[in-house]
Amino acid sequence: MKHRLSHRQLGRAGLVALSLISPASVAAQEAKPAEKTDTKPANAAPKAPRPLKLGGPGIEQERSFKPIASGKWTGPRLADGQPDVQGHWSNTIANHNNFTDPQGGILNDPNPNRVAKGPREERAPSRVSDPADGQVPFQPWALAKVKDFQAHFHDPVQPQYIEPLARCAPAGIPKSLYWHGYEISQYPGYVLFQFNSGTRIIHLDGKPHLPDNIKLWNGDSRGHWEGNTLVVDVANHNGKALFGRSGEFISDNGHIEDRYIFSNEERDRYLYQATLTDPAVYTRPFTVTVPARKWTAKDQPNGWHFEVEPANYVGRTPLKEPILDHYERVCTENNGGFGLVAEETAKK
Repeated sequence: MKHRLSHRQLGRAGLVALSLISPASVAAQEAKPAEKTDTKPANAAPKAPRPLKLGGPGIEQERSFKPIASGKWTGPRLADGQPDVQGHWSNTIANHNNFTDPQGGILNDPNPNRVAKGPREERAPSRVSDPADGQVPFQPWALAKVKDFQAHFHDPVQPQYIEPLARCAPAGIPKSLYWHGYEISQYPGYVLFQFNSGTRIIHLDGKPHLPDNIKLWNGDSRGHWEGNTLVVDVANHNGKALFGRSGEFISDNGHIEDRYIFSNEERDRYLYQATLTDPAVYTRPFTVTVPARKWTAKDQPNGWHFEVEPANYVGRTPLKEPILDHYERVCTENNGGFGLVAEETAKK
């Protein structure tokens, strides 16, 4: 089975050729008038940001999105009464490179080709929608820990500087919702998220949370429907997952309330909003917002958002609608790590 990987390793330094210049040639150059090298007009208009397209081939699909309000669900329902939201979904903004500047690239990236160009306001907003400054309200010790991770991400001299996904660990909450596309399936009493980095079961039957001493990468989820909104209480985090390559985190005592608000007007959109509370790490609760879009057989497969292989036949019989078989994760099938990792310098 083939896999499409969107990660790029750091390139090796090239060789620089040195030219020997004679004294005569130096004198000749000094005698020439200085050449003007800046030919750019002083009043040149700034370059417009590249256009983005929903359903297109890239990771970044849009820079802004409309709000979706909680309310009554007017769409189709399943036999058990749940709103029918099954299908393939993915966030529309960016991947996990940067939590508070999603389209800004990885912090301190030594590769200039991967550094975001243009002013900040031309990129998508922070995933932190409250506070208004778009920053996680960390306590001083926690902020220092995040800054230390960012400083060593490209030089991981110790295990704690390696982003867990590079070691094939589950992505955790909320990162699972912007780490590749995923499939939502529904069963009586359950909602199942099948992520590229693992699975998550949301129990709708009113069962209590697991005992406090059981800690999970994706936490323990208990939910219920309120109209068009799936409300989920998430506890029992193991405190090991990060929110992205920028190092933000929640502890094993933290608490998350998820709200998946599905649109009645555009049945292919929902808005994820979560309130994160952790008095040991944050100075106050804060809100995360992530827009999502549904992908269907009408869309072209996408190596990040829509990793599927359409099955159009059963034997030799053509199907009216293709079966969308989601690729298994490369860690699972090939039993190997992936992602941005350290590169050993070649020995001379």
